[in-house]
Amino acid sequence: MALLKKTDKKPLKLPTRGGAGGGVSSLRPQQIEKLAPCLDTCPAGNDIRLWLNTISQREKSNLSLEAAFDLAFRLASANNPLPAVMGRVCPHPCENKCNRKEKEGSVGINSLERFLGDWALDRKLKLSVLAPAGTHSEKIAVVGGGPAGLSAAYQLASRGYKVTIFESLPEAGGMLRYGIPDYRLPRSVLDAEIQRIVDLGVELRCSTAIGKDVSFESLQKDFDAVFVAIGAHQGKKIRVPGEDGPMVYTGTEFLRQVALGKPPPVGKKVAVIGGGDTAIDAARVCLRLPEDAANVSSRLGADVTLFYRRTRTEMPAIEAEVVGAVEEKVKIEFLAAPAKIVRDESGKVVKLVIQRMRLGDPDASGRRSPVPIEGDLIEVDCDTVITAVSQEPDFKSVGGALGATRWLEADGWGKTSIPKVWTGGDNVNLGLATIAVGQGRKAAEAIHASFRGEEAKVPSHGPEVTAQRIKIDFYEPKPRAERTHLDAETRLAQPHAEIEHGLTPEQATEEASRCFSCGLCFGCERCWMYCTPSCFTKLSEHAPGSYYKIKLDTCDGCKKCVDECPCGMLDMV
Repeated sequence: MALLKKTDKKPLKLPTRGGAGGGVSSLRPQQIEKLAPCLDTCPAGNDIRLWLNTISQREKSNLSLEAAFDLAFRLASANNPLPAVMGRVCPHPCENKCNRKEKEGSVGINSLERFLGDWALDRKLKLSVLAPAGTHSEKIAVVGGGPAGLSAAYQLASRGYKVTIFESLPEAGGMLRYGIPDYRLPRSVLDAEIQRIVDLGVELRCSTAIGKDVSFESLQKDFDAVFVAIGAHQGKKIRVPGEDGPMVYTGTEFLRQVALGKPPPVGKKVAVIGGGDTAIDAARVCLRLPEDAANVSSRLGADVTLFYRRTRTEMPAIEAEVVGAVEEKVKIEFLAAPAKIVRDESGKVVKLVIQRMRLGDPDASGRRSPVPIEGDLIEVDCDTVITAVSQEPDFKSVGGALGATRWLEADGWGKTSIPKVWTGGDNVNLGLATIAVGQGRKAAEAIHASFRGEEAKVPSHGPEVTAQRIKIDFYEPKPRAERTHLDAETRLAQPHAEIEHGLTPEQATEEASRCFSCGLCFGCERCWMYCTPSCFTKLSEHAPGSYYKIKLDTCDGCKKCVDECPCGMLDMV
């Protein structure tokens, strides 16, 4: 197709380039922003590349380091109002797809997220809003104060709506508070980030159970929309003989009691069943509890063995947490499933019977199925059994239109078939806290759109830019910044101390500079330097992705700029 000038709308006479037939190339460079793989894999919808570039390109944008950190926090918290929390608990799937891993290791995105969260808390930075409080008259009820509910509440409050969170437990946070131990997530951090959301005018009503203190029907009547995010706090049973009775707890029940300051007694020997994060957390918490829960001066630490029916390869728990548990001397028995809990005449747990397993064919999850080895049973002594095999929501207690629901079904925007009701989080499907944050955000956007007579839309992106498109050798080698942590002996001696430490400002600055800026111009100047006809003009004001303007009327189609672009933003079109 002929290229047209804006002035006379006539075809340009382009210079003939060499080659067979001496034809004229119609291809010209265009700046086409691509989708970075970190953006594509962040369930919360964070524009990771943008806030990394805000730090790394601060000097080109005439920002001080402090101003760059402040702005990066505002960008990061726009889709995730809990960066200090997620920087501690998110298993960062974004890093698994980072193109930098093809050089010397992925960018420490999660470490930088935590740094920005902690930076903002230290400087008492507030969350950004899109409209003043009271801009809109509609009222929204949020049922559940976990990550999904908090995320939805922030997004709606930031748009000027009146939001009320109903939380059945004494404090908000959901599984962040009642399922994740304080040595992984300090309560002061969680409290501060929740308070920042409340400060936007959100009403938080704790110890208020829907279905008991307030009916679900009244919410549907009194509010213009209801966002349901009760989570999945109900642990599933393993259904073996001897399970019912004292000294057998589900993982969620056990961790909740510990978080409430009422740790149950566990005795000297504890058996934990499961291979997920709840099982690992329960095992490590047992190491930190006194032998006699009523006597905190008694020695710390039970003898803990975790039994998992598959192998280490199939274990769904976060790898770093598994490593931490092993360092703390939690024993793990693989290919082992519970068959029976043995009690004595008084009902006391005395043994656990274990069925040895082997791996068969893959199941629906893609993992190889555990198959019992007939006749291969062993007995282990134990005082307590903690079962952490799965969880589910408790809609029966909520009642109303949800009373007979097992799992809530919704479309991609969280809209259910129930009038006025949206949903998100673990009561839809068990998943990561960052997934819940993303679902809360999307539901809030859909609620806002429905009130305003608009249509919620997914942001459009160009094609994903892969490592094959990046000129990896252009980038200077830089080692990845790793977080330090307390050694096993120290952390068991200080059971409530946070294990991992954050990055320093210097480390954060250097780590942000490791970002390739995949698919977005970062002002490297190579297109400008290699363009013989001087097609590229530097812009006077710089920002990530905006450094040059292309003058196509002087371009001869040589393609040098595209060949030299390290980040993959330039295409010949």
